Amino acid sequence: MPDVLSIAAPFHGTVAAMSLVPDEVFAQNIVGPGVALVPFDDADVVEVLAPLSGTITAVFPHAFSIDAGNDVNVLVHLGIDTVTLQGAGFVLHASVGQDVAVGDLLIEWRPRVAREAGLSVMCPLVAVQAEDSDVRVLADESAELQPGAPLLEWSPGV
Repeated sequence: MPDVLSIAAPFHGTVAAMSLVPDEVFAQNIVGPGVALVPFDDADVVEVLAPLSGTITAVFPHAFSIDAGNDVNVLVHLGIDTVTLQGAGFVLHASVGQDVAVGDLLIEWRPRVAREAGLSVMCPLVAVQAEDSDVRVLADESAELQPGAPLLEWSPGV
């Protein structure tokens, strides 16, 4: 594994500080540090792509994690409390144990379903159990990013 792990934007959206996520577990970095990405209001279907290469260790309609090796995991959570949708608005294209490369299609998401249910569509990208000092956000808050654009750098154990 490289000394610095690059984590890309998994979809087209706007960068938001993790502290703005309306869930204390994410906002207070309890799971780990990271950043949020918000899909655009007019997005009908959002193709959620792998933000790094590795092996999928967990996948649900609303979230997934990828292990980049040496127990270095990145979690992507699509919206807040979207588990309550019981899969509505999500189409999975990935499974646990699958090896993925940056840019592979993992989930198709209709954020409108979450918005209509009154749920936040802020999407935390988390360097699971990393030290805050090991993770650097590469994009300015409110920046508009294309899928695959550099979003985070993680220097595990450095």
